[in-house]
Amino acid sequence: MPTTIAPAPTVSPTVPLTARQRACVEQIARRQTSPQRLVRRAKMLFALETGATQCHVTRQRRLNRGTVDPWRQRWRALAPTLEPMEADGGDDTGLTTLSVEALTDHPRAGTPATLTAAQMVQRVAVACEAPADAGRPLRHWPPREVAAEVRHRGSVETSSTRRVGRLLQSGRLTAASGGVRAQRQAGCPRGGCRPRGGGV
Repeated sequence: MPTTIAPAPTVSPTVPLTARQRACVEQIARRQTSPQRLVRRAKMLFALETGATQCHVTRQRRLNRGTVDPWRQRWRALAPTLEPMEADGGDDTGLTTLSVEALTDHPRAGTPATLTAAQMVQRVAVACEAPADAGRPLRHWPPREVAAEVRHRGSVETSSTRRVGRLLQSGRLTAASGGVRAQRQAGCPRGGCRPRGGGV
């Protein structure tokens, strides 16, 4: 009867941490103002430094399966950049800054903006007008009516009620605060830009 030998479990490459790198990462982990995601990632590096497998760290830290490897790879890719900094003998501020950058999420691209600044300002301007001036028998502009009025004026072919509601309720109005102030000075009541009723 032939015997089969089970394959040896794959061992994840360890994460190389020098004494100074470890001190900087420990500082990040112990700092009370560090976000928890940075602390979790720092502790993940400590576990990987000791030779723990990816599966072990995932179970021990109660992480998702695909979480450990990208951070291990990112740190290993950063190691050649950290070595010359350590060789220069400077203070640990630069090392700590690079370590924080390595453990921080990259900004996500997201979808490109579909509204130009001028289109946003136009929506705000419509919301600041009195509905009666546009021939609408309303006291306040609900987002649906703002969207319909913007479409009626022909500046855009489509204008989503939901998007108008989010724009009027979000802090994105601060980007166009000069325009909003000008509309208020022209007679828009304070708070008149906020939709009342018909909310999103």
